[in-house]
Amino acid sequence: MLAEKVINPAVAKYDVAQIMGGLYGDGIIALKGAFSRKWVQQLDEDIWPLYEAALKRPGGAVGRGPKRHYVEIHPEDIRGFVELATHPWVTAVSEAVLGPDYKIVEIGFDIPNPGAMDQPWHRDFPAPEDTIIGRRLNSLAFNLTTVDVTEDMGPFEIAPGTQWDLPINFEHEMFPSKASYARYKERAQRKMPQMGDISARSALTIHRGTANYSNKPRPALVLGVDSPTARNAERHDLQITRAYFEQIPESLKEHLTYRLVDKLEPIYQAHTIEGLMMGEA
Repeated sequence: MLAEKVINPAVAKYDVAQIMGGLYGDGIIALKGAFSRKWVQQLDEDIWPLYEAALKRPGGAVGRGPKRHYVEIHPEDIRGFVELATHPWVTAVSEAVLGPDYKIVEIGFDIPNPGAMDQPWHRDFPAPEDTIIGRRLNSLAFNLTTVDVTEDMGPFEIAPGTQWDLPINFEHEMFPSKASYARYKERAQRKMPQMGDISARSALTIHRGTANYSNKPRPALVLGVDSPTARNAERHDLQITRAYFEQIPESLKEHLTYRLVDKLEPIYQAHTIEGLMMGEA
C-alpha cells in the first residue's frame, strides 16, 4: 500500500499525462514564464563571475566545442537555487517521470560564445539499459536561459522522439553516424526560449548546439535529475556546506545527492565529451 502523502496543490495542477506524453514522445517539454525576468537577471549576474573563475582553474570549464564551455557549480553559488529546485513544475515533472524518490545530481551552465560552431548531433551520455531494454527514462535535464534567445545566437536544436533510437553505429554510444544526419535535420526543432522560460528534456534525445553568429553569449543553466536506478551522480560532485544545508527546506534535502563539507572545494569536472571538441565536420 502506498504511504499517504500531502499533495501540494501547486504541483497537482500540472497534468501528469501531458508531462509523460511530452517527454516519452518528443523528449522535451517547456513551461513559459516560470520565473520572473528579475529572478533570471539575478541568475545571470551570478553566472559570470563563476564562469571567469572556472576558465582560470584547471578542469573548471570543460570545452563543448570551439568557443563553447560547460561549468559545473555548487548549489549555493547561485542565489535562486532553492526557488529553482522547488518550483512546482520542476517537482511535478520530476515526480511524474522519475518517481517520488528522484534526486538532483547536477547543476551547472553551458555558454556558447560568439563564434561557437554547430555541434555534431549527440546524446549527453550513453543510453542506459532502463531506456534501451526497459523503455523507461531514468534521468532528466532542466534548462533555463538567462537571455532572450534569437535565431543568430546559436539556439539549441533537438530531434524529437530520438531518445528511443538504439545506439547502432554510434561512436562512444553517444554520437550517431553521419548517415543519420539527414533524418535528424528533417526532424530538427530550434528552441528560442525567453527569460523566465524553463524546459525539461531527456538528455538522450539527439540534439546539438548551433552556430552563434551574434556578438552575444547565450548562457543556459542546467539542472540534472535522476531516478533511483540512474547513476549520473557518479559523474558529478554536488557539494553543500553544513551552514547552507541548515537553510534548505527539509522537503528539498530528501531530493538531493550531495557531499556535506565545511568549505566548498573547487570542482574538477569528470564528464568530458571528447566528440564535441571539433564542432560538426
